[in-house]
Amino acid sequence: MFGQVRTHRSPTGATLGWRSFAAAGQSRAILVISHGLAEHSGRYARFAEAMADKGFHVYAHDHRGHGTSRAPDAPLAMFAHREGASKVVTDLHALRDMAVVDKPGLPVVLFGHSMGGLIALNAAEDDPGRYDLLAVWNANFRPGLAGRAGQLLLAIEKMLKGSDVPSPLMTKLTFGAWGARVANRKTDFDWLSRDESEVAKYIADPLCGFDPTVSLWLDVFAFAFAGARADRLSRLPSNLPVHLAGGSADPSTFDGEAVRWLGSRMKAQGMSDVTTTIHQGMRHETLNEVGREQATEEFAAWCLEEIRRKRQGR
Repeated sequence: MFGQVRTHRSPTGATLGWRSFAAAGQSRAILVISHGLAEHSGRYARFAEAMADKGFHVYAHDHRGHGTSRAPDAPLAMFAHREGASKVVTDLHALRDMAVVDKPGLPVVLFGHSMGGLIALNAAEDDPGRYDLLAVWNANFRPGLAGRAGQLLLAIEKMLKGSDVPSPLMTKLTFGAWGARVANRKTDFDWLSRDESEVAKYIADPLCGFDPTVSLWLDVFAFAFAGARADRLSRLPSNLPVHLAGGSADPSTFDGEAVRWLGSRMKAQGMSDVTTTIHQGMRHETLNEVGREQATEEFAAWCLEEIRRKRQGR
């Protein structure tokens, strides 16, 4: 089950630690999960079980530099010394391909949270034929001038200190700034969720909350700026079902405005099946927030309806 970590060799040379949850009853689809920054796939067990109960075979792996995955060029908190963004996408495709061999003939849903959402959209753009439905939750593809300034600061840090060292400045400007926006906060990570028990689990997890390296931050910004470009969005099928979600109190997406912006941008590019949901009062981790059960139910219903429509050729 999902608690068991197995390994899969990626074409990039990484040994991916991955987990799965088999569908209960009739098989509906494959769900591939792409997790967020400074966390790991094990935190998605509750979501995986809920989706398995709806007929989804769930697969999730730890990205390079995260969790249980290992690679010679990917120490903790780094995708790779070189071409990290490309390699993390290749790893994701490798997990998807393994799942399709394991469960052939089923549509594939790609789900990404936060950084995982950045990766998911870029992966779908790189190879649209691999994915039938796309979900991008709590991701900011509109870093703007602040993001460009961040890239410049990171470039200077790389020149002075190298790329394989943490960037305390960028951590302060992101995690630190987002935490400071939460009134009456009890911890630095209250921006993740209003559920204090979930925040406590994150803080206590030794595989969570580390400071990303300069290299990892540069790769994250590269994903953020690339994913919403018109030339890349145009690679996606115009009728690709896309599910966007965010929280109205998530500081990392400007209280959901970045999520709305991405939905509008996709529609402006001619994409005809984009659903955008902003959950009232939720912070960053929708799946660990108060009200997560309803959010999961709504997402599962969306998936099943889109799969039904695809089978009917609509």
